[in-house]
Amino acid sequence: MFDDLRQQANEGELEEPESDEVEDTVHMQGNYFLGMTPQQRFLLAVMFVIWICIMSAFCLLATGKVGF
Repeated sequence: MFDDLRQQANEGELEEPESDEVEDTVHMQGNYFLGMTPQQRFLLAVMFVIWICIMSAFCLLATGKVGF
């Protein structure tokens, strides 16, 4: 079972990918984070900032620090 393990590993070496495959892999790794495009991440950040502003205003109103 383990006798020809090294031989099997050498036979199964990965071939060098073509340049198109490498560019696609680098492109996907470079522009995607958590599976989102830069535009999606920006929208998520804007929504997060708006949510924090709303929740902060609510907390100020609830504690009586600010009133209308």
